[in-house]
Amino acid sequence: MPLISTRGGPAVTASQAILAGIATGGGLYVPSAFCPIDSNELRQMADWPYARRGARILQTFLDDYAPEEIGSAVEAAYGRFDVPEVAPVRKLDDDGTYVLELFHGPTLAFKDMALQLLPRLARLAMDKCGEERELFVLVATSGDTGKAALEGFADVPGTRCAVFYPSQGVSEAQRLQMVTQAGANTHVIAVRGNFDDAQTGVKRIFGDPVFVAGMDARGRALSSANSINFGRLAPQVAYYFSAYADLLATGSITPGQRVHFAVPTGNFGNILAAEYARRMGLPVGKLLCASNSNNVLADFIHTGVYDARRPFYQTISPSMDILVSSNLERLLFELCDRDEGRVVRWMLALKEGRPYDIGPERLGAMREVFAADWIDDQTTCDTIQRVWRDARYLMDPHTAVAARALMNYRERTGDRTPAVVVSTASPFKFGREVARALLGETLIQGMDDFACCDLLASSCNLAVPPSIAELPSLPVRHNTTIDAPGMAEALRNIN
Repeated sequence: MPLISTRGGPAVTASQAILAGIATGGGLYVPSAFCPIDSNELRQMADWPYARRGARILQTFLDDYAPEEIGSAVEAAYGRFDVPEVAPVRKLDDDGTYVLELFHGPTLAFKDMALQLLPRLARLAMDKCGEERELFVLVATSGDTGKAALEGFADVPGTRCAVFYPSQGVSEAQRLQMVTQAGANTHVIAVRGNFDDAQTGVKRIFGDPVFVAGMDARGRALSSANSINFGRLAPQVAYYFSAYADLLATGSITPGQRVHFAVPTGNFGNILAAEYARRMGLPVGKLLCASNSNNVLADFIHTGVYDARRPFYQTISPSMDILVSSNLERLLFELCDRDEGRVVRWMLALKEGRPYDIGPERLGAMREVFAADWIDDQTTCDTIQRVWRDARYLMDPHTAVAARALMNYRERTGDRTPAVVVSTASPFKFGREVARALLGETLIQGMDDFACCDLLASSCNLAVPPSIAELPSLPVRHNTTIDAPGMAEALRNIN
């Protein structure tokens, strides 16, 4: 199945799309069609391990990869996770609420679900496409993608990975995970500004023909590990099928029964993967888009108008501190019946700092599937405390945003359809914020983030993950900080 661009141009193979990262003209690659998974096969998945489920879904998208190649890549990628289920579903209460845990990979965040796999797919793609240049992978991160990409690409032959992160926009654990990263081919650069500054800078670099030619002359081919790369998005579709299969396996739902998913999202990739699963036949009810105070997506789903001209807030759920949501372009492409000209006009408006309006008909179609809410920091803290009190389940702030959005939706509508809260990170990646929510400011006063993790662990009878506990003792290997206009020059200086 070839992939096509949201902004027009020639179709490409999956391996070509994975190597390119972003399409010519700035578009994003999408499937030319969605291959259905029938109800019988979905029932069979209930008896399959995660790796087999993941490989089956990936085969529908990556048809120039042999099934054996995909199977080996999947087995290797998920062999590093700390639970055999890879992405387990936990029951939260007796009212049909479940949590899909996506944080059991080596960096304790859902980005591992794709970024442990992408480097393996990229290496295979280089061979398939005859690419002999070094693959220079660029990443903008709001916290979790950076470390996951670094961990995935570290010392992978023929590749180099450079990560840009907002200097004041990540948690201390997230920052240390990145700046202590080993690997001769890894580079971490702090950007003075917010995530949108870093993301816009990376997109500008991809669109600069002089820069691209300069890299080519040095034997480097640019690619991306952000979710603009279709190789990041495809593995995420699999865990929605897996969650449904797990609910079938435990008898929590019956075959064909619809399930809601509440997804914390800033760049829209995680929830878009759920929409792709729905288009492939997964019995999805509502997709609940959960935002923090940077509520541009919630407003868009309510009004059909995307307007990024608003204050930017630093919140306790920093991976969602985003005003320009790249993956929304892929949904827009479907909403306008794949009219790339219309998508180009909307994206031009966004680039020029103007709002765009998709109109009432498309808004109605979107709202048949999507609902939305946004949750402020205080309510997020209250939710962490409430869920621990009622269910003895500890959530990170991003997961708490989604959990509260689901609570609000049910209170507002009376809808008691079974629902899955998508949990995107370990609470220990945000130890200070979670400890403050659970134990109060007075108790943690004067403590650093890691002392807060220790206190949280002892209070909840949990263990601090070793990859968090060791961070303060690891040597800092990356200490460059730049202004956003200097991003291209920083890359030129990498030998």
